[in-house]
Amino acid sequence: MGRVVVTGGAGFLGSHLCDALLARGDEVVVLDNLVSGDLRNVEHLFGTEGFQFVRHDVSNYIWVPGPVDVVLHFASPASPKDYLEMPIQTLKVGSLGTHNTLGLAKDKGARFLLASTSEVYGDPTEHPQTEDYWGNVNPVGPRGVYDEAKRFAEAMTMAYHRYHGIDVRIVRVFNTYGPSMRPDDGRVVSNFLVQALQGKPLTVYGDGSQSRSFCYVDDEIRGILALLDSDLTQPVNIGNPDEFTVLELAEVVKDVTRSTSEVVFEPLPVDDPAQRRPDIGLAREHLGWEPDVPLREGLVRTADWFRRTLGL
Repeated sequence: MGRVVVTGGAGFLGSHLCDALLARGDEVVVLDNLVSGDLRNVEHLFGTEGFQFVRHDVSNYIWVPGPVDVVLHFASPASPKDYLEMPIQTLKVGSLGTHNTLGLAKDKGARFLLASTSEVYGDPTEHPQTEDYWGNVNPVGPRGVYDEAKRFAEAMTMAYHRYHGIDVRIVRVFNTYGPSMRPDDGRVVSNFLVQALQGKPLTVYGDGSQSRSFCYVDDEIRGILALLDSDLTQPVNIGNPDEFTVLELAEVVKDVTRSTSEVVFEPLPVDDPAQRRPDIGLAREHLGWEPDVPLREGLVRTADWFRRTLGL
């Protein structure tokens, strides 16, 4: 049991983390400016003992009264749609926000966990991606605002660890999906599910041969908490190593939603990775973690949530 600050706690992953932390007996303080988060993700927690919500942009100075045992830095636009629309905010929360949250952890003597991303690998030339791969990122491309913000955040986290002795964790999150995703967040799973449920064409960018690995949110949260409770200070991949092409994903989505939607093709975005798959050997060996929920089952659960949310 401890007092945990979660930045970005009203976002997709952050809100699931809040649920899990409170369920295991922790107190939770959420800091979120609601730029990409949604208060509806945590409104069921209002009035819960040990839960507090503070609307705040962590790119500005942070002050949290009282003791803090853990700081989880999950604040950031995380979908291409968001960080392409908010490039400056994305860079600021990855740099200034990481600096401020590390400063809070230093001041409170708290453990710090950074939510990094598979995007630090860019368009990888190594496959699958291990944690010691340095990546292939275009720093001046449109996706670079997110990729480089997270790479800088990792560098700053390790600098605070080495120079100030802060107890740190870094999780590299791979494509995660599940309930509480925004229907319009622009990610491929939410795009396909919403389009299929509404009977609209499924939009595939490029020829659909690019591959991704999709991790259901319950598995992702379980892995993040296992890392938090471990003694690993190096970056750790938490993702599902099962790999699917985008076209394969589209077919599974059509099947689980019983949709007759056609697939249409649009030009591939700049710097879109050709393949992405985590090597999770480190997580298996040191955390005893691997995902349990197969893609089809996770998509059924997520589709049911979208049906209820969209009133379909």
